[in-house]
Amino acid sequence: MQRLPAPPIPEWLSALLPAQIRRFTAHAGGHDLHVMELGRPGPRPSIVMLHGNPSWGFLYRKVAELCALDNHIILPDLVGLGLSEKPPSADWHTLEGHAQVIAALLDGLDLGEVVFVGQDWGGPIGLLALAQEPGRCAGLVLMNTVVGPPMPGFRPSAIHRISQLPLVAELAFRTLGLPQRMLNILQGDRRSIRGAVAKAYRYPLRHRRDRSGPLGLARMVPSSLYHPSMAALERSQQFVEDYRGPAALVWGERDPLLGRLLRRVHRSLPQAEVSATSAGHFLQEEVPSEIAAAIRSVLAKTGKQTPA
Repeated sequence: MQRLPAPPIPEWLSALLPAQIRRFTAHAGGHDLHVMELGRPGPRPSIVMLHGNPSWGFLYRKVAELCALDNHIILPDLVGLGLSEKPPSADWHTLEGHAQVIAALLDGLDLGEVVFVGQDWGGPIGLLALAQEPGRCAGLVLMNTVVGPPMPGFRPSAIHRISQLPLVAELAFRTLGLPQRMLNILQGDRRSIRGAVAKAYRYPLRHRRDRSGPLGLARMVPSSLYHPSMAALERSQQFVEDYRGPAALVWGERDPLLGRLLRRVHRSLPQAEVSATSAGHFLQEEVPSEIAAAIRSVLAKTGKQTPA
């Protein structure tokens, strides 16, 4: 896969990223993805860290820096988010479409075995991509995500209900810039996303024309048992239930969206080591050391020991 120059970023944003990070653009599945990378491929599985809505690879900067020694780390931005290509229509966004792009990226980068780290929509998107080639998955670390469809009787959150209202959704997501302007309210410690860090999350979505991604991914959340995402989520759950390798769950229990789902996800992945924390939804900002420890533990169990 050809690596093209990455979109430029301002100096203040570059200063927030690990000094050793490399950025490039990869063409995968018909789309241009912004990818950040630390380390070089070696005998250990590469670590692929995938974010959700409305964040980008910046979310994992602390975790990646803690895991960088002697490891190869890939941080892609989902289509429509971060510095990746942004389709103008929210209708582009489907779980299957995102998974196909990530699967193509993994193939194009020729990573071989990977330890997959996923949070929010990054979880089922990455899991569905891995389901296309299950032997690629050497380990799983999941955080505040779902692995399958919701149970009957579920009720979407307010922001996801708003996304289904045509005129209101356009105002909320495109004009007002939700939800990227209110990430701190999902945190255990609201001070964890403020100042330059909060600005860094808003930066890729600073133009109204680029805000179809958050709306499209919000609409991917099932609003009924007949929602288009349901079948793909069932395949994602089947992959997790069939997976027998090393795994870990790191959970932010003060997350108002997904904080209560830890037990349900653990039932689908019973071999996983569990670390419950007082963090919120974007727990990479609050408990990066716990996440890095979980990744090192999973890597060690693949038989490719990592430094402590």
